[in-house]
Amino acid sequence: GEGSFGKAILVENDDRQKLVCKMVDVSQASAKETQDAVKEGRLLNAFKHPYIVRYRESFIDNGWLCILMDYCEGGDLTKQIEQSKKKSQRLPEEQVLRWLTQALLALKYIHDKHVLHRDLKSSNFFLSRSGNL
Repeated sequence: GEGSFGKAILVENDDRQKLVCKMVDVSQASAKETQDAVKEGRLLNAFKHPYIVRYRESFIDNGWLCILMDYCEGGDLTKQIEQSKKKSQRLPEEQVLRWLTQALLALKYIHDKHVLHRDLKSSNFFLSRSGNL
């Protein structure tokens, strides 16, 4: 998919594990901006929390910052909301409360590390196969 940051593609590693490669165009960025982006990728790699997508590796290739992260088979929260709307169904209150709790726990974790997300929206919340954030 494509977003304001660049694009994301589904890839497989040598063990046939599915990963997402988030690609950010840094070809026009200054050396400092590129360095800051690489530093951010390393910071994300240090996060270990059950409700934060695991970042695996980041590198620069041909003017693209590539960030490898776990693939979330459940898609994003926007997709879940749209599917419910399409079926004229409400999301169960317990499910919404569980997602909210998981999101708040993840945000507390990163805030405790003095990091702000800066782009909170439903399309940036990803779901596991079991339906957890």
